Amino acid sequence: MGRAPDSGFMERVAVSSAGAPEALGPYSQAIVANGFVFCSGMPGIDPVSGEPVDGIEGQTEQALRNLGAVLDAAGSGLDELVKVTVFYARVEDFSLINEVLARHMPEPPPARSAPANVALPRGLLISIEAIAATRSRD
Repeated sequence: MGRAPDSGFMERVAVSSAGAPEALGPYSQAIVANGFVFCSGMPGIDPVSGEPVDGIEGQTEQALRNLGAVLDAAGSGLDELVKVTVFYARVEDFSLINEVLARHMPEPPPARSAPANVALPRGLLISIEAIAATRSRD
């Protein structure tokens, strides 16, 4: 069944950035819709080498750099975050992850959930997905 152009369906626009690892499956780095950016999980992978960086702190910093690059490409940024989900492999890394996140989150901080003991591909320690508002074009 086709959609009429004025049927009220929202426009969805895929966004990608060379500053983050490319999507390696049937997903987009992010989708912009209705004034929000919906970002796929960003791993702690260096987008140049394609390899995970060392340690939980390094992977968390890299995941945030990757997230920031995609948000920037979408006309947003870390300062526009409204919801973050942090998937991480080892519950004992929680305090280190919190220390890194605290350096990058806006005030007030976004809503967050953080499931632990998640089996991530390639031996990754963390993946961060997010929803952010787009910046107004005024």
